[in-house]
Amino acid sequence: MKRFTLLFAALFITLLTYAQQTILHCGKLIDTKNKTVLENVSVIITGNKITDVVKGYSNPGPADKVIDLKNKTVMPGLMDMHVHVETETKKGAAAERFSMNPQDIAFESVKYANVTLMAGFTTVRDLGGSGVNVSLRNAINKGLIVGPRIYTAGKSIATTGGHADPTNGYRKSLMGDPGPNEGVINGADEARKAVRQRYKDGSDLIKITATAGVLSQAKDALGAQFTDEEIKAIVETARDYGYKVAAHAHGAEGMKRAIRAGVTSIEHGTFMDDEAIELFKKHGAWYVPTIVAGKSVADSAKIPDYYSTLVTPKALAVGPKIQSTFTKAYKAGVKIAFGTDAGVYMHGKNWKEFVYMVEGGMPAIEAISSATVSASELLGTSEILGVIEKGKLADIVAVDGDPAKDINVMEKVVFVMKDGVIYKNR
Repeated sequence: MKRFTLLFAALFITLLTYAQQTILHCGKLIDTKNKTVLENVSVIITGNKITDVVKGYSNPGPADKVIDLKNKTVMPGLMDMHVHVETETKKGAAAERFSMNPQDIAFESVKYANVTLMAGFTTVRDLGGSGVNVSLRNAINKGLIVGPRIYTAGKSIATTGGHADPTNGYRKSLMGDPGPNEGVINGADEARKAVRQRYKDGSDLIKITATAGVLSQAKDALGAQFTDEEIKAIVETARDYGYKVAAHAHGAEGMKRAIRAGVTSIEHGTFMDDEAIELFKKHGAWYVPTIVAGKSVADSAKIPDYYSTLVTPKALAVGPKIQSTFTKAYKAGVKIAFGTDAGVYMHGKNWKEFVYMVEGGMPAIEAISSATVSASELLGTSEILGVIEKGKLADIVAVDGDPAKDINVMEKVVFVMKDGVIYKNR
């Protein structure tokens, strides 16, 4: 009797395991680690994890669910390392700062999060918003709304009048004097306090604006905006709290200060010079290009009154240069992770970055690897994301066609699985 009970229990466990399995029959599968394309592969998923990857098309068990992707190209869930999920570009958007409440921002962000996931981006790094981005992340993690896995910086850190000073462009009676709580610092002590405030707010990483920027209401786009001491204080404090630091930087001097101080990544990097490239390589810093954002703002600036009179000339001058910078950095051997600055252009069109990277000289498989295995390394999630292999989280997407032959098919995402849950299957 005891033996019968044990056998029955074993049979029950086996059947339960079968019931939990999903098998993907993949015509082509991109091995992002080795930058190769495999053919006729089965990916077996149990719960939210990949439990096996085998050659050929596995025969299903009695309760297995089979997804036929035999005429698709399958790859790990895509990862965008620079998005702004709270907002989206539109004509006259600067005025919305005076009319939108946090609740309004939150409801719009739900739409942008959904669009991003449906485009195949299962993980994103949100690099600055109002703080609603923290609540959005939490709501997605709780399953209340649908969206990508978000790692957010909360509110970016700037200096007074800097690129992420939220009161730039206000009339004087409204400007006030924002401080570390609002992400505005002056001096090393305030820099430390701002990092600690981001920790208190629940951010996942730190974002600083090491130089001026294009879309802020200020005339400069390139100048360095932190002292060496301020950036050093931010990076040291961030490390104490287990944070990585991303640095927005267009101009070379601010970029170099940030790399020397130990930031993890440089965003945009538009005017990096040879010295900056050597610093990237010496310190192992990542470069996140955002080519699509540069092209988008330049196009938008040609529309009358799309941006303010301060922003328009910056967008026209800076935006078109990012792609050539990307080419220079790639040829020099700088580490590159995929990032687009989504929100500066319309969410869901993140795939265009792949096209511009390939135009800039990067092979298609490398571009896809930059949005998977490289992005996971930058983010610090290599143990769970970036590759389709046993033990990783089941973040998997598929496209029509073969992106190795035509990178434009990255627009045609037909299958999206995040954390073992299928959100799209056309």
